[in-house]
Amino acid sequence: MSLNFAALSPHPPLLVNEIGKEDLVKVADTTIALRKLAHNFAEAEIDTLITISPHGLVYPDRFNVSTMKKNFGTFAQYDEPNITFAYSNDLELADKIIENAQREDIEVLAYDNGGEFYELDHGIMVPLYYLRREQETSLKIIPVTYSYLDRAKHFAFGQAIAAAAKTYPGRVGILASGDLSHRLISGAPVDSPDAGKKFDKKIIDDLANWRTEDIMFYEDDFVENAGECGYRSILILLGALDGKEVKPEILSYEGPFGVGYGVANFTIPEV
Repeated sequence: MSLNFAALSPHPPLLVNEIGKEDLVKVADTTIALRKLAHNFAEAEIDTLITISPHGLVYPDRFNVSTMKKNFGTFAQYDEPNITFAYSNDLELADKIIENAQREDIEVLAYDNGGEFYELDHGIMVPLYYLRREQETSLKIIPVTYSYLDRAKHFAFGQAIAAAAKTYPGRVGILASGDLSHRLISGAPVDSPDAGKKFDKKIIDDLANWRTEDIMFYEDDFVENAGECGYRSILILLGALDGKEVKPEILSYEGPFGVGYGVANFTIPEV
């Protein structure tokens, strides 16, 4: 098989109905887009979803791939302890990703803290809140976090993921979780809205037109001044989709609270 689903999703907890409540009306475009993404996800019939989150355990000098058997998450810190997520990991595919990365001299950690389960962060749980299927029991999740290595390493790590998926018998999806600029309005949290707006407009337009090289070579200051948390997730996604006839679709973009929320689906032809 190969990759059968690829997407970009934001992850503010306020997108969860029980948490956002009256604020949901302000992100209506995003919630509608995530429901459409969930429909695409259901149609893809994914066996294993690789999730790239900025809010897991990030190491500056290596990528992190969980090799723990179980995944569990809850929104208890947002006063919703009854919303829980429990998924098995796909250890076979996780090991293959790590093997491929190490073969290409990409620094990667096989993460296992010896505990009962890997704790899913909100960067994974918010998208899953929409993507999960009713009475889902078979979907497996491989949690991945990016690093602060260079862009070429992120792209190559994505290629290692794609190579592992290509030899895997199941249907594999990849989800890049990340909010865009956190500086769209003054004081949110830094007073540089022009930089944030320019970044978000540029990356959304480049993704819509699949200008992967342009995204790879953004100026450092351009990225830094935007105050984003999704760029590195996107770089891995670009690597995973390298060489494929991708059909990008921007399902929504908005930023009512000063943070850019982009939802995108990347259709990949069946092989």
